[in-house]
Amino acid sequence: MATAGTDADGTAGERRQLVNVAYRLLGSLAESEDAVQEAYARWYALPRNRRDEIVSPGAWLTTVTGRICLDVLGSARTRRERYVGAWLPDPLPERAEREQGHGSDPAERVAFVLHDVFRYPFAVIADVLGRTPAACKQLAASARRRVHVAGTPATAAGQADTVRRVKEAWQTKDIAALVGLLDPAAVMTADGGGVVGTVLRPIEGGARIAQYMVAIADRAPGLDLVERSVNGVPGLVARRAGTVLTVASFEVTDGRVTRIWVVRNPEKLRRGGGTDRS
Repeated sequence: MATAGTDADGTAGERRQLVNVAYRLLGSLAESEDAVQEAYARWYALPRNRRDEIVSPGAWLTTVTGRICLDVLGSARTRRERYVGAWLPDPLPERAEREQGHGSDPAERVAFVLHDVFRYPFAVIADVLGRTPAACKQLAASARRRVHVAGTPATAAGQADTVRRVKEAWQTKDIAALVGLLDPAAVMTADGGGVVGTVLRPIEGGARIAQYMVAIADRAPGLDLVERSVNGVPGLVARRAGTVLTVASFEVTDGRVTRIWVVRNPEKLRRGGGTDRS
């Protein structure tokens, strides 16, 4: 039997796109790869004559991958209730869709990501969700409104400049400068997965976050901070002796940091290991 690594029927080239779709839906590289592998397994389980009848294997694989991801999303909340502390998506270096509207209806998320990010027609999305194209259009519109309400971010250059100044203030332990760069209502969320030490609940307020960042700098001397794009937004990678210990990504609005996501779970840092590219 053929496997996902072969290309006897021209489907192997779809793998990267399918993993991209799955990751933007699930936020976990391991779960995404598992979902894509399962889709390929179902493809090769079809009788040969049935596969030959399918006009677009790529569309078929996308539909099946989307359905698998929808099932995973449906059970994810239960699994993540047992997760120690906050759960954040795996940090990846290439541009990727952040967990926009995390916690919203999974069907909304699927419709929004497949249509607005990957430009799939609603007729295809309808097959994934088992709903009418019109219903899928409404789901995507609802998710789009959630994203719009979240606020309009600064330009990419402005975001990067703000994060660069945060890095400089963090390295010099300048609390006043950090407070000036952080929105008064900023929120920092950290994910250690219960494996490494970090705050278990979000830290709210620019002043409190600034104090926490300086306290961390005092306890962890010798860290090398590198500016990187993380999941499509400006970020910082903290390394010691070449090993990635922490990846932080930032949301910037009107020149101030409004959200910080910090991933310290070693499992996630290994899975998204390309974040350390120089």
